[in-house]
Amino acid sequence: MSARAARQHLLADPVLGPVVAQVGAMALKPVKGREPYEALVRAIAHQQVHGKAAEAMLNRLIAHAPNAPFPTPEQVLALPDGALRACGFSGAKQAAILDIAHKSAAGWVPTRRAAARLSDEALIERLVALRGVGRWTVEMLLIFTLGRPDILPVDDFGVREGYRVAAGLEAQPRPKELAAIGQRWAPFRSAAAWYLWRAADLNKAGRFRVPAAM
Repeated sequence: MSARAARQHLLADPVLGPVVAQVGAMALKPVKGREPYEALVRAIAHQQVHGKAAEAMLNRLIAHAPNAPFPTPEQVLALPDGALRACGFSGAKQAAILDIAHKSAAGWVPTRRAAARLSDEALIERLVALRGVGRWTVEMLLIFTLGRPDILPVDDFGVREGYRVAAGLEAQPRPKELAAIGQRWAPFRSAAAWYLWRAADLNKAGRFRVPAAM
């Protein structure tokens, strides 16, 4: 994604333009080299728990593969019974991680290289079939792991809240409504999402400057 091209495109938008001008340069940088399998396991770990607790569980899992930066699917599947629970994962998380490992070892979860040959929707359709993985999780993978430039996670609270703030609305737009609005931000909807998250963050901190025209 060209950050400069995205910024120029979004600056021309009547709602996002003032947000882009206030926030400045885009700092959206996907994680280099991370495989989709690892990103999905990390996402499962972070579901419904504090970030520090999730990282602690992941660190205990990583300790089972001291010679690798992250356990391979085969290493996860070879763990003794109870090892994942001992890392702190709930029963539901354990089941999801094992399913992701099984599907990764079988090739259903594509490698980073293989994913490059698949469209956004093809990846979403394939990965939401995994246990514990929904569309939002795959969208986060597409944006922050694979660096796909045109993803707008309309179910995300922060994205919808950012648009509410930026547009001066009393209520958040519905996902379908925001999806229609977001068509004008293509092909840089990932950048649009990033700026909407920033708008929501600034507003929460009491530092968002509402455009004078609103």
